[in-house]
Amino acid sequence: MSATAFIRITRPHNAVVAGFTALIGYLVATGTLTPPSLLLAVVVTLITAAGNVVNDVYDLEIDRINRPDRPLPAGLITLSGAKAYAAVLFIGGLAAAALTTTLCFAIALVNSIILVGYAVWLKRTPGIGNVAVAYLTASVFLFGGAFEGIEGLIQNLSLATITFLATIAREILKDAEDVDGDAAGGARTLPMLVGVQWTGRLALACACGAVLVSILPFGDWWGLFYLIAIAIVDIVILFGAARGARCTTPACVRTSRATSILRAGMFAALAVFAVAAII
Repeated sequence: MSATAFIRITRPHNAVVAGFTALIGYLVATGTLTPPSLLLAVVVTLITAAGNVVNDVYDLEIDRINRPDRPLPAGLITLSGAKAYAAVLFIGGLAAAALTTTLCFAIALVNSIILVGYAVWLKRTPGIGNVAVAYLTASVFLFGGAFEGIEGLIQNLSLATITFLATIAREILKDAEDVDGDAAGGARTLPMLVGVQWTGRLALACACGAVLVSILPFGDWWGLFYLIAIAIVDIVILFGAARGARCTTPACVRTSRATSILRAGMFAALAVFAVAAII
């Protein structure tokens, strides 16, 4: 077992970005960053890394076919070693969370449980797996705000809700892109149950919900700059979802680039919230 493999299996880029997102959550809630808030990034990075390892543990047989280069199927890490490593990362993340606030620790504990549940069975449950991913993504902002107490968490409810709805839209469209491959692999996803067209319509409805929430006067950051900037972002989000909604086949969803456009809109929304919080 190599040290490089232990780093790779955590998907470090993904974990570090998640940790950085927690800092953005704190910034949106307070308008500033403090040295103690850096602990938030440590917590989220460790727990996200643990979740990534657990995912690889339960996806081992699939990865033997689809991703044989990953550390587990490649034999660079043993299965028992990966399980122990995930446990250490979870314990480290929760230990760090215990140094923050009771509210932050509660969110970290709940998210750790959901991450394990997602890897074990939620991922394979149509619709519910998408909701789990959306919650986990959105909750990072709640976690960042919670470092400032319940008031900070409330400040981030709008951003978390937008992220939750936009993530559901993107996740189900990603499933719509992969219907053919998932069917061949024996998976059951929402688009396979309701069809690509209805999936696109649901994604558009979620995007519309995100746009509606984005214009509500809910937070200290709400003002003229925010409204102008978020209006541009909203157009991008609606454009992406609308492109997906017109599709009736997986190939159409892929060529529409709806998921990429939605992702760009989500990153842009995050930037708008951060800048509005500072000014």
